Amino acid sequence: MSSAYESGVEEICRSLSSRSYDLRSSEQARRLLLKRSETALDDLEGFRESWARMPLDSSMANGGRRRRRHATLSAPRSSADYRVEAHQPHYQGLDYNNLNGGAARHYEPFEDATLRGATMDSLITLGCDIFGRLAPYSAWHIEAHQLRVEVDGAQVGLPAPEAVHRDGVAFALVAMIGRSNATGGESTVFDLDGRPVEKFVLTDPLDLALVNDERVYHGVSSIGQIHAAFPASRDVLVVTYRHKP
Repeated sequence: MSSAYESGVEEICRSLSSRSYDLRSSEQARRLLLKRSETALDDLEGFRESWARMPLDSSMANGGRRRRRHATLSAPRSSADYRVEAHQPHYQGLDYNNLNGGAARHYEPFEDATLRGATMDSLITLGCDIFGRLAPYSAWHIEAHQLRVEVDGAQVGLPAPEAVHRDGVAFALVAMIGRSNATGGESTVFDLDGRPVEKFVLTDPLDLALVNDERVYHGVSSIGQIHAAFPASRDVLVVTYRHKP
């Protein structure tokens, strides 16, 4: 692991420690990931293309249209030596998701090549390296979510249908994968008193947002179509890290 990578991780840790969130542009993220490994993004185009092969999310209580895949992983404390766990449902309590929470939600698993490829590995490892420094005595329960929100004039394009929320985890890493014919999708970070502290739009592939979910809320505005004759979509990868007993 290069000293330049270590320095970049330390910079993000300081930002998360002082502000409870951090933003990295696509250029910054690519540069950082490639400092750790020259092959970190070797399958990036195939990784992004896998979002086009996702099944519909049938659990959307508000009638919105979303596609989704899910994976569960784990990592020991102070280590990026994560492992892929057996496929299992995703669960959030109603306290964190009053729209779709309160029940086990079953999603199709990631395609194996996507889950075990270089780009996914580099992003999960980055999260382990950053969050492991902030909580060095914590092992991690990790969940990864491939998400595509679609709108074609008939559906609601809500990237965060539960509105302003926390995910009920320790930390989250959100990576923009791609946008097509989409407008909107503005993200906002709020303090615990509900005051907005930062607004931003993830636009380019590998734009990153990292948040301390125990210290801030977040939300994303709806997306719309730039050209009404064509559908719009917004693709993101969300990886959450929860303290594991």
